Amino acid sequence: MLSRSLALAVPTLLLLTGCATDKNQYPSLARRPAERLTASFDTPPAPVEIVRPAPPTAVTDKLGGLVNAAQAANAKFGTREARARSVVGSAAGAKIGSESWATAAIAVAELEAARAEAMVALSDLDMLFNEASVNGQEAGSIGAARDKVIGLVARQDRVLAELRTRLGS
Repeated sequence: MLSRSLALAVPTLLLLTGCATDKNQYPSLARRPAERLTASFDTPPAPVEIVRPAPPTAVTDKLGGLVNAAQAANAKFGTREARARSVVGSAAGAKIGSESWATAAIAVAELEAARAEAMVALSDLDMLFNEASVNGQEAGSIGAARDKVIGLVARQDRVLAELRTRLGS
């Protein structure tokens, strides 16, 4: 029992002697003057507005034709859409590979062909937009035409997704 209490007393005494050392022997952990933030900062200069040159007229002249091509493809899509909805509606629930399913799949493929025409115009607009951006030209007019065609293609995508779901393919 005595050896056990002696075994506890010796480490305790060693720990207490560590607390009794001279405090001036070690540096203080308080902030030193060099660590204090005393700097002053100037306000940043106003950002310089960059004026981008307009794209060449050859590019802007193409925009109307590309939008018109996409709108013509969208009109073709619209005329084929009613027939495709009707055919897909009558083929709903039909087995894959049956006559009615095949007719509906062909109608959906015709819609996809009309969408592909709009995608050609969109890819040309994407190319013009990227070229203008890379060359540091103002691309607002190209972006507006591109956004218009993207809207047409997005609607076509929704219609095609709906018809594919109803058809089961």
